[in-house]
Amino acid sequence: MANNQFQFFDEPYHITDEQSQQYKRDGCILIRNILRHDEVEIFRKYIEDAVANYFEERKKLQESQVVDNYNSYFTQVTNVWEKDEMVKRFVIAKRFAKIAADLMGVKGVRLYHDQALFKEPDGLPTPWHQDQYYWPLDTTNTITMWMPLVDVNEDMGSLKFAVGSQKEGSVGDIPISEDSNTAYEKTIEERGYAVVTNELKAGDATFHAGWTMHASSGNNSTRRREVMTVIYYADGTRIMEPDNKHRKIDMEVFHPGAKPGDLAATHLNPLLYPG
Repeated sequence: MANNQFQFFDEPYHITDEQSQQYKRDGCILIRNILRHDEVEIFRKYIEDAVANYFEERKKLQESQVVDNYNSYFTQVTNVWEKDEMVKRFVIAKRFAKIAADLMGVKGVRLYHDQALFKEPDGLPTPWHQDQYYWPLDTTNTITMWMPLVDVNEDMGSLKFAVGSQKEGSVGDIPISEDSNTAYEKTIEERGYAVVTNELKAGDATFHAGWTMHASSGNNSTRRREVMTVIYYADGTRIMEPDNKHRKIDMEVFHPGAKPGDLAATHLNPLLYPG
């Protein structure tokens, strides 16, 4: 495929002042039509194949790179961009990274990592949690793009957000689990946070801050929910001293060779925008 076929990945998607203010207020936002359906379809097969190949190789080697057992919630493969050149084009797209930078109001963003998150039919609900509990990043300027590769509604496991909950910061030392679900549900009720969920078309995306509480229902449909996520953080961010085992593991896996106080800028964290 010729390079000019993918020039849309470098074409800017302009965020309005209203959208920027909404994100800063709510800690989450839905943005429509970032990619057209045909553009998503080009890359969907490559992502699917990369995920299938990963699990086939892992089965042969009888080893796992999965830090936590999320299998009952969803199938997760991380750093898919390293496994396939076409997937890499998707993950490092300047179009996506500029949206992330503009929403956070920062000049540049780096890649933390990507995740393919597939939820099979009858997949269980994903408990309420906060992503940044896992991240050894000394900043609140973190953001996740959650883009479905197929049309997704609440019945399939679309994300739901506690609007404005990023202002809480860390609610507790709780990894994703039934315990986190109970604790966050209690906080959401006590604080009176509105909970929103969205129906998304392939190529739409939600963006949410690292401390925004979120969850999803189970997949009660007959179709697999296929989602690609990309996590960004502000350029210039430093590694914090890990204060739980998950942050220590993430530091070692996603910032290899780095130590607390270093810039979070290893070869696994390329500058994607301005780039």
